[in-house]
Amino acid sequence: MKAWMIITGIVALLGAMVLILGYICYRMTFLAKRIEGPRTPEQLLPKGKIYQPYWDKILVWIRECRQLNPEEVWITSTDGLRLCGKYYEYNPDAPMEIMFHGYRGNGEGDLCGGVQRAFTLGRSALVVDQRTSGKSEGHVIGFGITESKDCVEWARYAALRWPKRQLILTGISMGAATVMTAAGMDLPKQVSYVLADCGYTCARDIIKHVIEQKNLPPNLCYPFVRLGALIYGHFRLEETSPIESLKKAKVPVIFFHGEKDGFVPYDMGKANYEACITHKRLVSVPEAGHGLSYLVDPEGYLQNLAEFTRECGVECGYYGHSDGNVVS
Repeated sequence: MKAWMIITGIVALLGAMVLILGYICYRMTFLAKRIEGPRTPEQLLPKGKIYQPYWDKILVWIRECRQLNPEEVWITSTDGLRLCGKYYEYNPDAPMEIMFHGYRGNGEGDLCGGVQRAFTLGRSALVVDQRTSGKSEGHVIGFGITESKDCVEWARYAALRWPKRQLILTGISMGAATVMTAAGMDLPKQVSYVLADCGYTCARDIIKHVIEQKNLPPNLCYPFVRLGALIYGHFRLEETSPIESLKKAKVPVIFFHGEKDGFVPYDMGKANYEACITHKRLVSVPEAGHGLSYLVDPEGYLQNLAEFTRECGVECGYYGHSDGNVVS
């Protein structure tokens, strides 16, 4: 009996340790604390040395976007969260991009350049604060898994409100994972194509990559991260993924990826491109780090996007000179 009690105690202790480690991983990886109240443009700047040379430009974009006085719009997610977006109108009949920001980012900071780019191409923009960010509700980041379902709801909202408009789903980093995953779902017929900028192949791959960058054993740590998502976040990390959705994509996809991306390796972007079964184009930007392709080569970005836009039968008001390395 005494031996049995010891064994039971050891098993209980090990179980408690597993749950504790899973909770720690959950808090570090998925739990987000929303920042209440307005933020200054300076507070919205991306952190990290690679972004500092572009801070002045980004600040200009943020201030310009605020002067446009966007309309605040809302939807409700399939699991009951109130989600917020900002609508920037170029003109009432123009095609429209629905834009999704990156991990722990926000629409205004991550996508102010996207609004500027959309206007340059002659289109309006609906900039979404993904769940947990800005005014949107929620506290669990789903790495594009739960967010892809929100993306479909945003597309349906836009299709109902503007039934004659052509829609483009745009995402950067985790936002790219969001729209790539949605590309394999049932989207409104108004969705013409997807723009995915520096997106990863799947949650497992990017989480393992980050763990490895922290000099920790990814194969040992990842099961605790997966457990934390399941028990405390209430979603399965391997339920779906961008690369698997692209194998059943229903709309064309254009991929942008910086070759010097130190967070989401360029090889992930190439793998996503190769998996995609629809009309596609991959544009690599040799000197660009994570999320910097447009800032590093705006003319090449715009020209490749304009060409692809016309290939997809969408109206585009931009003509310019093409740079960058293109695979199509």
